[in-house]
Amino acid sequence: MAETSEVARRKLTRQLRELREAAGMTQQAAADSLEWSLSKFNRIEKGLSGLRGLDAKNMAELYARPDLAESLSALAIAAKTKSWYHEYGDVIPEAFDIYIGMEAAADRLRWFESELVPGIFQTEDYARTLIRTGRPDAPAEEVDRRVRLRLTRQALLTREDDPQDWHIVLPEGVLNRPVGGRAVMGAQLDRLLEVADLPNVTLGVIPVAAGMHYGILSGPFVLLDFPDVGEPTTVYIEGLTGALYTADTKQVDPYRAAFDAIEQATRTATESKELIAQAAKEMKKR
Repeated sequence: MAETSEVARRKLTRQLRELREAAGMTQQAAADSLEWSLSKFNRIEKGLSGLRGLDAKNMAELYARPDLAESLSALAIAAKTKSWYHEYGDVIPEAFDIYIGMEAAADRLRWFESELVPGIFQTEDYARTLIRTGRPDAPAEEVDRRVRLRLTRQALLTREDDPQDWHIVLPEGVLNRPVGGRAVMGAQLDRLLEVADLPNVTLGVIPVAAGMHYGILSGPFVLLDFPDVGEPTTVYIEGLTGALYTADTKQVDPYRAAFDAIEQATRTATESKELIAQAAKEMKKR
């Protein structure tokens, strides 16, 4: 799978850090050898500053791995290549561009959403309702661009080149919440039925009758797997004041276990579609 700039950046910084440690060099020693300040070196190793291809080659030489000079240079160039979503940089929430880049590069996504239909499945009217609610004072043009960004992302679902595996779980309550009104929600439920029929999508519903389940404790999260590009599984957790990304196994493993536990309370794909169809029927009654 092609690497996005975000994944290239993450891979580059990880490899540079591992090479330095394998060479037995401290950050200060490496910075001195490259004639950089320690703060500059730290920013580059954390992926907070861009890196020229030539500098990446010099670092490979410094760490006694000249055989990796070309590949590290290529990663440095790829990390600075603008992706399609940079066009929407003015309306992308802070740090969400990181998620968009990771989302596009992932091979598999496991997603539990507790209160709303995930953005990757939202209709235009449903998305517009959420964006307008979250930003009541935003001008119409900004709202339109935010909606367009959300809808453009959805092309991932039907991408023919390197299709992704999407596994998303929702509580039944999400189906019965008339976001935007009954007509908007009815159309949104129809959309869920459409995407549930895609061969690369597994959409599960946790019925109200399941009672207590692990998702109530964990809250919403996304697990992103990158086996084709050799990156570790990353968990993404979005909050009101920011987002958490981590590939630390000690933090990722509990969310893997959480998703497995959530699946235990989830109906089968066929039963879940029946729940969605019934919710759509009820939503359209009035």
